[in-house]
Amino acid sequence: TSGQKIYGIVQGGRFEDLRKESAKFIGSLGFDGLAIGGSFGTSFGSPRLKTFQELDWSVPILPENKPRHLLGIGLVGDLFMGVEKGIDTFDCVVPTREGRHGSVYTAKGRIDIKKGIYREDKSVIDERCGCEVCAVKKISKQELGEMFRSKNPEAGRLVSFHNVYFFNNLMGEIRQAIAEDKFEELKRQYVSL
Repeated sequence: TSGQKIYGIVQGGRFEDLRKESAKFIGSLGFDGLAIGGSFGTSFGSPRLKTFQELDWSVPILPENKPRHLLGIGLVGDLFMGVEKGIDTFDCVVPTREGRHGSVYTAKGRIDIKKGIYREDKSVIDERCGCEVCAVKKISKQELGEMFRSKNPEAGRLVSFHNVYFFNNLMGEIRQAIAEDKFEELKRQYVSL
């Protein structure tokens, strides 16, 4: 076998009855995992908090023995809220799309590396980070800012790489916090930023 898994996708938009019907049907099929998709975020004028209400309609109906994936949601606070609602994995363009435009995610919050306050900052993006950009190449905020200002495409690639590493590492921290019964403590640390 290829090792690939097939996920069924729960749909239903902003409609509770359709979400529940879709979750029941998709959950009854033989998929390896289950994904929840649809009109999240501000699609169709739906507020972000509505997304998590939609999870309340779908997740309790889905089998507990299969992984649950949330499509297109990936801000830091959203990850914590999704995990609280029973979501295991996420995908989103945030780390790369925002990275290409100079938004950098760190343990201390999100920063815009293009801002003038980093013109003289010779520190790496995040001292705690073990990614290639921070721990190996040790590229400074000053250098990255200059790369963005000079329109060097390498800047977006480097920040995207760092952001993907950050989010992957954050999910590892969340798993560890759950195992150690410290999820709420970790959530307060990140969501209050």
